[in-house]
Amino acid sequence: MTTTVDTSKLETRLFINNEFVNSVAGKTFETVNPATEEVVCSVQEAGPEDVDKAVAAAKAAFEVGSPWRNLNGSDRRDLMLKLANLVERDRAFLEVLEAMDNGKPIGTDGRYGTSVDLHLVIQYLRYAAGHADKVLGSQIPVDGHIFAYTRKEPVGVCGAIIPWNFPLLMFAWKVGPILATGCTVVFKTSEKTPLSALHIGKLIKEAGFPPGVVNILSGYGSAGEALARHMDVDKIAFTGSTAVGHKIEQYATESNMKKVTLELGGKSPMIILDDANLETAVNTARAGLFLNQGQVCTASSRIFVHESIHDKFVAAMVQNAQGINIAGYDKKDVDLGPLVDNIQFLKVLGYIKNGIEEGATLRLGGHRHGNKGYFIEPTIFTDVEDDMVIAKEEIFGPVMSIFKFKTDEEAVKRANTTKYGLAASVISENGARAISTAHQIRAGTVWINTHNSYDAGLPFGGYKESGHGRELGFEAMENYLETKTVMLPLTGPKV
Repeated sequence: MTTTVDTSKLETRLFINNEFVNSVAGKTFETVNPATEEVVCSVQEAGPEDVDKAVAAAKAAFEVGSPWRNLNGSDRRDLMLKLANLVERDRAFLEVLEAMDNGKPIGTDGRYGTSVDLHLVIQYLRYAAGHADKVLGSQIPVDGHIFAYTRKEPVGVCGAIIPWNFPLLMFAWKVGPILATGCTVVFKTSEKTPLSALHIGKLIKEAGFPPGVVNILSGYGSAGEALARHMDVDKIAFTGSTAVGHKIEQYATESNMKKVTLELGGKSPMIILDDANLETAVNTARAGLFLNQGQVCTASSRIFVHESIHDKFVAAMVQNAQGINIAGYDKKDVDLGPLVDNIQFLKVLGYIKNGIEEGATLRLGGHRHGNKGYFIEPTIFTDVEDDMVIAKEEIFGPVMSIFKFKTDEEAVKRANTTKYGLAASVISENGARAISTAHQIRAGTVWINTHNSYDAGLPFGGYKESGHGRELGFEAMENYLETKTVMLPLTGPKV
């Protein structure tokens, strides 16, 4: 039975210094259910003045001698574990709230949906908590009679700007290492999906985190810019488009040269070699592209298939995709939900039209599904050329492009001919051949015989214009730490 969400009782204010408050300007915006196109509620809109208030709270919480800075690593660990437990307690509610605000299915019987996201959120919070008391420096032998060591220190006040496609999961990927390393943070969530993070604000306070450690603002890009430019923010972490990522770098440079990590767009290739198992290839391509309605930065939107199996793959892929069930989150057995809003809906339809006009062959879909909600049919193009718009630009929708290749070398070269380098996959029954191919692809993650598979311990991030820095794994902690060298001349005999 699906949990019911009473929208009249949802928290819609800004979370600053452990209190929910209205925005200084009193402005609000509406958040919409993508499946029904109906307004869920109105949310307080953060402006520059609210950013100032939130940053001031985070700065005060980071001061030496503050309750947060006085905690041991084990204390931070215990608070994080308590937060994870509270998320688990409210899991069913958060699954529905996230689905209502974002449009993705809840996920049943092994299908992807918010239930999967919540599992990963809880898993990662617990994983990151395990690092809180294991932030280590080193004692280093040096020339002379000197005691020298390094210590790892929290970078300070962080800004975190997160996207709308995985609202809670991206919140967790940022807040985990931030809290584990002892930093403080101001979040700016997407105006498209603000609700689930605000509920987490309640849990932050309930868990017992000191005021100002975590602050959550809902708003548009102007609030994100104010955060990225803020002179009291020491580090900015951004997940979103490459175009906005360039701006974040600019804002950081033009202000106080704050540290920046970016997880940006992708145009991920999937290379299906001639020895691939056809069933594995089709199922992996389906998960790689249609998961989360294709609104995934790692979506396998360029599928390169060896010419000897191309036609068989296309026939099987079309047949498989015809069985995808499209519906709202509150229906049974949903595989594909709506896109997040009308802006994204029209953008994806525009790409489909462009693909047809440039000469690609539309094998399946290409139209709106139904007459209500931002649903688009699973869409498959063949005869796609590398210079077509749908082959080069990130579509962020359920649009699959299939290419044909002759040799492994050709496939790798074409896969690498992109400004992106976030992820890729290789489908092959020959492990050595698959690994060799994976090593040649310039991407931060390469899957073999799977796609869109993640684990809390595995670092994730991109090459080239897909960003820099890593999330997940211990590498994520390094993003929020400074290294300090300390030297002390010794007296007495050298031993």
